[in-house]
Parts: sequence; structure tokens; C-alpha cells
Amino acid sequence: MAEQIRYDHYLHGGDYNPEQWLDRPDILKKDIEYFKKAHINTVSMGMFSWAVLEPEEGRYNFDWLEEVIDNLYKEGIYTILSTPSGARPKWMADKYEEVLRMDPDRTRRFFGGRHNHCYTSPVYREKVYNINKKLSERFGKHPAVLLWHISNEYGGECHCPLCREKFREWLKEKYGTIENLNSSWCTTFWSHTYNSFDQIESPSPKGENALHALTLDWKRFVTDRTVDFMKHEISAIRAGGSELPATANLMYDYNGLDYKKFKDVMDIASWDNYPSWHKKDNYTTALDGAMQHDLMRSIKKAPFLLMESSPSATNWKPINKLKKPGIHLAASLQAVAHGSDSVLYFQLRQSQGASEKFHGAVIDHYGGDDTRIFREVTEVGESLGQIRETAGSVTKSPVAVLYDRENDWALKDAQGPRNEDMHYQENVQKQYRALRRKGYNTDIINMEHDLSQYRLVTAPMAYMFYHGYAEKLRTFAKNGGTLVISYWSGLVDETDKCYLEGTPHGLME
Repeated sequence: MAEQIRYDHYLHGGDYNPEQWLDRPDILKKDIEYFKKAHINTVSMGMFSWAVLEPEEGRYNFDWLEEVIDNLYKEGIYTILSTPSGARPKWMADKYEEVLRMDPDRTRRFFGGRHNHCYTSPVYREKVYNINKKLSERFGKHPAVLLWHISNEYGGECHCPLCREKFREWLKEKYGTIENLNSSWCTTFWSHTYNSFDQIESPSPKGENALHALTLDWKRFVTDRTVDFMKHEISAIRAGGSELPATANLMYDYNGLDYKKFKDVMDIASWDNYPSWHKKDNYTTALDGAMQHDLMRSIKKAPFLLMESSPSATNWKPINKLKKPGIHLAASLQAVAHGSDSVLYFQLRQSQGASEKFHGAVIDHYGGDDTRIFREVTEVGESLGQIRETAGSVTKSPVAVLYDRENDWALKDAQGPRNEDMHYQENVQKQYRALRRKGYNTDIINMEHDLSQYRLVTAPMAYMFYHGYAEKLRTFAKNGGTLVISYWSGLVDETDKCYLEGTPHGLME
């Protein structure tokens, strides 16, 4: 991994899509003028540019990107450069069907959308490797490029034959023998015993979807595939000669991936924050955002980046409300207070068409700098400049709250005592809120985190005890730590198999 990045100032800016405006050089020139006025010092580019970067298979077109990077750099504006794997070009889908995902019902998707691609496909991996390496060769040592932004909001899963075969290999490596798997999964229930790994299919509404250990291991496998794909992307960057740090923009409380598994792949954590201000009371919304900031900071126990936020309203919620005056500055500085080294937006200039044409932006369709949004963005930029010496500060936390994604998966699939909502996140938030009210910096940890640095740990609804977690909690308390544990804890092991002889398992006394 690259060395942990440290900034001597806060990054302010965000997603910029100049490929949408290549026929308007006047707009690209005006953008730089506006960026400087709003104290924007960083842009992120390239995440959805593949069709322009490689318009035909093997024909690369990077000149426009280099010109934009150079023009920005001349004015003191740096670039976070993205790999374009978040959305593949049409020529690829037409020529290589295997790059498109297959849904749980085994239906192959049509071309379209984002992240509609198979992480296992050798063809897709080859195409991603090729363009990533070439981008690295061209821009990896450019003085304007700060960081590699790997893909965009990794998510989703593929059930194609390639992925299902890889899943069987993954299970065989984990369990060793089919007898061990059957015992761990309790497959004698409903007479679902497997005779070989070749018989195992991924969960499907048309087939097996009530074998909880299968579902749990499938989710783990999806995370493993995604992490492996990110490693593959970064290996191409390194092969191209660049040693710049790499990040991936994570998402709010995303249930599809276990983000702790990305810890050793990312050099710096980053995430996209889009709170629903004015839907609930702002205190509740702010507390929710604070916990997510601390979760992202806790992944690597280091400063993170706020990679995306909206300077005004989003466009993808049922009702998209504009922020009231003062909220944008408060929310931006909240991220900084919880460990972010940046305030970055989606998007800098509003798209003229397609899906996100009405998503908020620093520069809207009107195109002026005399809007409230532009003034509020400028205010954030000025404020970050006033506190620049605090960039890179490391937060120390004496207390922690357990919030484990695998535990969440198991709880949601347990079929009892409730099947609508077990309120796991709400219980975590209650513990977090109590600690924050006492003024404690608070880590949000998972079952793999070391506990020795904490004075107090709360473990609400720790339904699943795995990898010797009961012993870890016992050791923590024995060594002087204070442990707060709640109801519905220590019921099952890592395969969702119920412990016998009482709960919480290993902590009965």
C-alpha cells in the first residue's frame, strides 16, 4: 500500500465532468474562474468517462483529460483521478455479453445503468486493467494528481455461472470438506444436505433462500469479490508506475458490502454523505451523520475524505429539499470535526441532461455566481482556509460502539423474533448518542477491531459471536475495561448456528 496521505490544507471541490462540455471551451474556461472565486482547490474526474477515454476498443483518447488537468493546475487546482470502471461503454457490452451482470433469477441484464458488470469476468478485468494501467502511465506522476479514486460507489452482485463457480471455490477453501459445510450450515433441516460443492448455488428467489448460512456466506463472498476487484484495479495502477494513494468512495450505511474488509486495500477511506435535512428534526439528522463519519474514520483509525456531498438538494429521494441557510456550512464543518480532510461535492457543474440533471451543483443551469448556493460554497471554502493548520489531525477515542455488518446481515435474515425490523441501527445510535452527549470522541467498530485501547465498549444486539468474540469481550473486561452488552446478544456463531446451553454464549456468568 501507498504511504498514508497527509494534507497541509483541506481539500475543497468535488466531482467535475468536463467531458460533458468539450464542445463548450468557453464554459470550461469560466469554470476555472468560478472555482477560484469559491476557493475550490481540488476536482475529482474520470469516474464516468470511459466512453470518451476509450471510444472504441483499444483506441484511447486522453488528450482532452490532460488539457483539462493542465489548465486547472496552472491555477492551483489539483485533481483526484478516478478509474472509469463504474460504468462500461456500449461497445464492450455489445461485444462481450459476459461483462454484464446476471440477477438472482439467472436473467442477464441489458446494457445500461451503473455497476452493471461482473467482477469475476476475465474480459471485464482485462479491459479495466488495460485502461487503468494506461491512465497511470499517462497521469500517475503528473504533479497535479493527488490521489486515485478507484471506481465509484462499489455495489451490487452478480449470479452468473462465472461467479457461482468462484463461490463454490471460495466455500471449498473456507470449509475444506462438504461434510464440514453441511454441519456448519445445518443442511439436514428440510433435507437440504449437499453431496459435493458442485451442487451449491447462490441464493435465489427461485431456489434456496431460507438457508441462513448460505445467504450469509454469499454476502461475505460478494464483499470478497469486490475487494479482490479493487485490488485488481490498484495493481494496474501500480503496474503503470504510480505509487499515489488510492481510495474508494463508500456509501451511507450500505448493507451490500462489509466495509471493514476494505481496510487494508484503501490507503485512505472516503465516503458520500447525503443527509435528508428538514425531513426529521435536524438534531436527529446531524447525529446520524456524525455516527457515519465516525464509522468511516474508524475503518482505518485515521482521517478520511468526504468525497461527495450536495451543495444544495439531491434529485433521487422521494422529496428533494433545498438546505436552509446555514445548514451547508454546519454540515461541512461537522464532517471536518469528525476527521474529514475534505469537503467535496457532487457536482461542480450541473449536468444538462440525463439522470442527474436536477441534482444540486455549485454551478447550476443558470450558470451564474450570484446564487445563494454559490455564496454558501464560497463561505465553506473561506472557513476551511481559516483552519487549514488542523488538516490531518488524528482523532483519539477512549470509547467505542460495536456496529458490525455481518451481525446486521444475520439479524435481518434470522426469521424471528421480528421479521420487519430488528432496529439494530437504532439501538447502536442510542448508545452512540449517549456517549456523544457526554462529550466523548467515539469509534464505531466491528468484531475484528482490537479493544485494548478503549476504556468502555458497548455491544448492542451483538446477535452473532464469531471468531472467538466472547473471549475477546471477556479479556477486555478482565483487563479493566467496562463492557455494556444488551439483549439479543451471543445467540449464534459465525454460520448463524445457534449456541446451546444458554446465552450470551461464553458470558453467562
